[in-house]
Amino acid sequence: MDLKGKNVLLIGLAKTGISTIKLLDKLEANITVNDIKTEEKLSDILSELKDIKNAKYILGYHPEEVSHIDLAVVSPGVPLDLPFIKKLYSSNIEVIGEVELAYRLLDNPTFVGITGTNGKTTTTSLVGEIFKAAKEDTYVVGNIGKPVIETVGVANEKSVLVTELSSFQLESIVDFKPRVSMILNLSPDHLNRHHTMENYIMAKANIFKNQDKNDFTILNYDDEAVRELANKCNSQVLYFSRKSQDVSGVYVNDEGNIVINVDKKIVLLNKDELSLPGGHNLENCMAAALGAYVLGVDLDVIREVLKTFKAVEHRLEYVRTLDGVMYVNDSKGTNPDSTIKAVTSYKNPIILIAGGYDKDSTYDELLDIAKENVKALVLLGATAPKIEACAKTKGFETIKRVKDMKEAVKVSHELASEGDVVLLSPACASWDMYTSFEVRGRDFKDNVNNL
Repeated sequence: MDLKGKNVLLIGLAKTGISTIKLLDKLEANITVNDIKTEEKLSDILSELKDIKNAKYILGYHPEEVSHIDLAVVSPGVPLDLPFIKKLYSSNIEVIGEVELAYRLLDNPTFVGITGTNGKTTTTSLVGEIFKAAKEDTYVVGNIGKPVIETVGVANEKSVLVTELSSFQLESIVDFKPRVSMILNLSPDHLNRHHTMENYIMAKANIFKNQDKNDFTILNYDDEAVRELANKCNSQVLYFSRKSQDVSGVYVNDEGNIVINVDKKIVLLNKDELSLPGGHNLENCMAAALGAYVLGVDLDVIREVLKTFKAVEHRLEYVRTLDGVMYVNDSKGTNPDSTIKAVTSYKNPIILIAGGYDKDSTYDELLDIAKENVKALVLLGATAPKIEACAKTKGFETIKRVKDMKEAVKVSHELASEGDVVLLSPACASWDMYTSFEVRGRDFKDNVNNL
C-alpha cells in the first residue's frame, strides 16, 4: 500500500492517532488531522507531534470540504454514525481504522485476533506469553496498549501479532484477516455507542468475516450468542466449554482435567493447576491454550505458562493485605458482567467500590448476584445514583456515596473487618473521572498503599 503523496485524513487524536500520524509522516503522505476537541484541550498530545512537518490540523470542528481526500483513518473512539463520517462514506471516500491500516502495511505476520465483552486482556496476555515462551517473534498489541500500527516496519512474515480487539476497532475492519480469531463471550456493553445488542454482536463478528477454511475461529460453546455465530463462519470452528464434553476444541472432563479435542484427545492439565483464580479465568486459559495448540505450540510450553502466569495489571490484581483485609484492583471491570465475574471469584465478604461513566448499562443482575457476599457498596462517579437506586430495591443496607477514589478507599477501609476483601470493580468505564481504567486502577493502588 503506497501512501506517498496521498491525501490522508486522520480523525481523532488519541494514542492510536499519534502512532498513526508518525507512520503516515514516514510514508510521506499528505496528512490532515481532525479532532472535535480544541487545540487547548489537545495541547499535551500536540506537543508529541511537534516534529511532524507534513501535517495540517483542523481542530474544534469537522472540515466542510473533503473531496480531495483519498483515505480517511478513524480512531476507535470516533463513532462511525456521526454525520461527518456518513458524509465521507457518501462521497465514496474509504474509511478505515488503525488496525485495518496496519494490516495493509504489514509484511504478512500471523495474526491472532481476540475479542469478547470480558476477558480479552487476560487471554491476549496469556497467548502472548505462550508464544514468547515458545521463542516466537511475538508482539502483544491492539486494545491492550500498544497500537498495531507501531509494528509496521518491525514485524515480518515470521512474527506473531497477538491482538486484542474492541468492538470499536472491529467496526472499521475491511480486509483484516487473522489466522486465529476468538470470541470469548458476549453481554451488553457500549450500547450508548452501538445502540442495540444486535449491532454490538455484528461489530464483534467482523473479527472472522474475512477468514476462510485455512483459518480457525474459537468460540465459547457455553455462551449461546457466541455459539450461534458459528453459522456465519467460513473458517474451521472450534469451541471451548466448561459445561459440555461433546465439543471439538477444548473442554473440562469429570475429573477437572482440561482436555484438548481437535485431532485427538490430549489431557493438558487439571484446572486446579492453573495459576489464575475463577471460572472466567478457566475459560480464558482454555481459549488461550486452544489458540496456541492449533498454531503448533508445544504442549509443555502451554502447560508451563498456564501454571505460572500472573494476573495482568488491573484485572483481579492483588494490591496488599492490611489488618487482615485484602485489597484487589479490578479497574478493568468496565461493565456489569465483568464485575459479576470478579465478585464471584471470592467467597469472603466484599466491600465493592463501583461506579463511573454511564454506558447505558443495567445493574439488576450484578446486584442480585452481589447480595450473596457483598456486604457494602461504596459508589462514586456518574452512575453512583443509578447503582444506589437499584441496590436499594435489592435490599442493600450499607451504601456509601463518595466524591473520589481517596475517599472511596478510606471509607472501604473503615467498613472492612478482618477476612474481608475490598474490591475495586467499577462495572463502568472510567471516562467521567479518568482518562482510562489504567489511571483509575493506579489511583486506587496509590491510595491503598498510602493507608
